[in-house]
Amino acid sequence: MGAYRQEMSTQLKNDSPLGLGSVLIGSLPATLMTDDAPDRYTIEAVFTRQADRDEVTAIHDGATRDYLSTKGYPTVELHVSDRRLEIHNTNLEELRDGLAQIIAEHLSEMTATIRAEREVAAARFNDASEREQARAASVAALAESVSFSSINPNVEGDASAPADEWISEGGGARS
Repeated sequence: MGAYRQEMSTQLKNDSPLGLGSVLIGSLPATLMTDDAPDRYTIEAVFTRQADRDEVTAIHDGATRDYLSTKGYPTVELHVSDRRLEIHNTNLEELRDGLAQIIAEHLSEMTATIRAEREVAAARFNDASEREQARAASVAALAESVSFSSINPNVEGDASAPADEWISEGGGARS
């Protein structure tokens, strides 16, 4: 049975927390630090690694928006685009003055939560797998304990005697 044992992977694609490396300068409005600069705009930041499906879902979830709102950033929205995080309705000053740290903390906590959920799911999967292996082993042992040997062997060793009994009970071919 050990050959059939499965292990559920609890690892993220990369074991490190999801983080952000730097702002993509090319994504910033060309009018920054001029009289025509917008107050709020979208800033793209590069992830430190590829976000996996569960992480992207968590970032897009309403809980992230609620988290940012409770931290004082009700208009900021996050969106994943490939290996970049688009931070909408903000500005560089806001990021520098605290928003960047809040986003980093949220990403780190989110990664830890996802990892913990995966570990619980993996433990449940492994427990269920072990129970199934034990059940299958019990079934196999019970099946092996079945014996098709005769309780009262024919004393004379005549193998045809049981067949003769079947014929008299209607089990024989009819002519």
